[in-house]
Amino acid sequence: MHSSVSESLPLGVWGAAGQRPVASSSPSAVLHAVPPSRAQDGTVELAIVIPTFNEAGNFEELIRRLERALEGISWEAVFVDDDSPDGTAAGLHALSARHPRIRCLRRVGRRGLSSACVEGMLATGAPWLAVMDADLQHDEGLLPAMLQVMRQGETDLVVGTRYMAGAGVGNWEPSRQRISALATRLSQRLLGLSLRDPMSGFFMIRRSAFEASVYRLSSMGFKILVDLVVSSPRPLRVHELPYRFRDRHAGQSKLDNRVAWDYLMLLADKTIGRWVPTRLVSFAAVGSLGVVVHLLALCLLMGLPGNSFVSAQSCAVALAMVGNFMLNNALTYRDQRLSGWGWWTGLLKFVAACSVGAAANVGVASYLHHGSAHWLWSGLAGILVGTVWNYGATAYLVWIKPKRVA
Repeated sequence: MHSSVSESLPLGVWGAAGQRPVASSSPSAVLHAVPPSRAQDGTVELAIVIPTFNEAGNFEELIRRLERALEGISWEAVFVDDDSPDGTAAGLHALSARHPRIRCLRRVGRRGLSSACVEGMLATGAPWLAVMDADLQHDEGLLPAMLQVMRQGETDLVVGTRYMAGAGVGNWEPSRQRISALATRLSQRLLGLSLRDPMSGFFMIRRSAFEASVYRLSSMGFKILVDLVVSSPRPLRVHELPYRFRDRHAGQSKLDNRVAWDYLMLLADKTIGRWVPTRLVSFAAVGSLGVVVHLLALCLLMGLPGNSFVSAQSCAVALAMVGNFMLNNALTYRDQRLSGWGWWTGLLKFVAACSVGAAANVGVASYLHHGSAHWLWSGLAGILVGTVWNYGATAYLVWIKPKRVA
């Protein structure tokens, strides 16, 4: 869904004391057990939703800065933690006991920044919802300016952008800048977005606009902003404010190749998802890589002296099968990723589930090859037959979603 976009510089936004709120980065600042600032009717005006995974070294400093930036505003912070092994959730729960405006939702058995943001926004009744990272790369000092724009009543979404006058991407390496620019162009051209920074993870949205989109959201990957804008049943009135992207305060970046894959799957879901399940698209893409592995192995094995086609085809099938399991576990079923002993049992189930397809693969390919068909076409025909079975069987037997308790 297209959106109308306006822009401005965050100037002239002043706090109650006549000064613009300034966030402190002093590590010696102390968190005070101050009750949440409330509106006159006793409700929270602004909720900041903050997804976390291994952010134990960041959340206290972030809260300190939020306290200073949002002085005089009725706010709460809703942290949504994906069961971080570094104790992030435990630290937040301990902090919330003496800091009433801090809340923590701990998710067990599910992961993903977008879905975490959605659950956090659903868990609060605030009329305005902000989303930001926990690593202090987003400028919390921009939140009052965002809120002031929202209060004027003519905007549904305020986006903190890194690509306009007065903004910047900080100390990004050239490679990261190129990747971000490419991702931005893809979303603008494929989805028709007019946002300067659709990849931004720093924004504020009106609750009514979020509620109107929530049943259409894909909740995939890391780019919830694109999902919200495209899923809206009507064009959103968007306002963009500049900010400078900062370096991570502590911990390690979550950006990796899987994030890029998730973004591509989000684009696929928003373009062809109404006709083809996105997991099937991902499974087929992984399968195409498996075809390359299969054919390379078959070519190499056929070149070995004394090696028969049946043995070469069988080995190629096994190599492609293991490779497909690894990639599907890491990409297609990332939110249900198997690990530890579950990885090994999942591999065994995958092999067992694909055994019928593998037998058909080898059987069909061998039959065609014995009928004087070229080994290349024989191998491709076997792959096609096996693929039909593999997707349905492995989705049902290997990556099983936990049943919801009624």
